[in-house]
Amino acid sequence: MPRYKLILEYDGGGFVGWQRQANGYAVQQAVEEAIGAFSGEAVTLFGAGRTDAGVHALGQVAHFDLGRVFGGDKVRDAVNFHLRPNAIVVLGATAVPDDFDARVTATRRHYLYRIADQRPPLALRRGRAWHAHGPLDAAAMHAAAKHLLGKHDFTTFRAAKCQANSPIRTLDALDVERQPDGEVHVRARARSFLHHQVRSIVGSLHMVGLGKWNPQDLADALVARDRGRCGPVAPAEGLYLTAVDYPE
Repeated sequence: MPRYKLILEYDGGGFVGWQRQANGYAVQQAVEEAIGAFSGEAVTLFGAGRTDAGVHALGQVAHFDLGRVFGGDKVRDAVNFHLRPNAIVVLGATAVPDDFDARVTATRRHYLYRIADQRPPLALRRGRAWHAHGPLDAAAMHAAAKHLLGKHDFTTFRAAKCQANSPIRTLDALDVERQPDGEVHVRARARSFLHHQVRSIVGSLHMVGLGKWNPQDLADALVARDRGRCGPVAPAEGLYLTAVDYPE
């Protein structure tokens, strides 16, 4: 049975998240229905990351199996045709070995969080960046972020209802930089993340950027392993799953 890998881009604002749910329309459901419409088969789509409601993707990866063989370009174009008018696009589709698993075989996930700390409201970026209180000291945020690098117990920075078996994660990269257009970007990279981990970290870094916390306060919050020590969780609309890495 042929297995296919998809690379997906989507605006998460109109969905209840990646995963199928009873309370609304999910990205997974929309793509499964589009695959079924062109192939005539009912499929189950497996994603590399279960993005929450409102979270976007520039490089989500998923896989599914079909009973018939199609070329990758055919799969991409046919799924995109049936996805309209949803804000989801298949950027690429390729046949992969049977042991490829979009979630299990992933070696690294990359996230971007966009913060706009300008005083005027957002227009074109509304729903695609966090319009946060500012001005923010991005250099102080970057310095504080270094306290979170490496292997730690991230209990402070995970959702209270996180279902992961362990709060231990290894954060390979966490960088904060102000962009030429004025936005503050937070980039994070790890093999896997806890539920709300990136948004929790960004919300706490925001406190540093405002001068309400210093870098040591962030380090102390991590060591406390106490959800109550986390800053306010940043909203979903600024978060993007940008890429997922796999073995060569």
